[in-house]
Amino acid sequence: MAKKLYRSQNDKMLTGLCGGMADYFDMDVSMMRLIWVLGTLLLTAGFGGLFIYLIASIVVPVEPV
Repeated sequence: MAKKLYRSQNDKMLTGLCGGMADYFDMDVSMMRLIWVLGTLLLTAGFGGLFIYLIASIVVPVEPV
């Protein structure tokens, strides 16, 4: 069975996107959040990363119960 990316309902601070990505990549959710924040600040000066986060939060479905 193929893995699918979902927004987490358990590990969420805002939308559950980082929690879902951490589950998908089999990582600690705190490490995923740190990578996301550092990538946003260092690579896109903040605005691009926030825009990508918002779009991904809309596109990626919530995990089924």
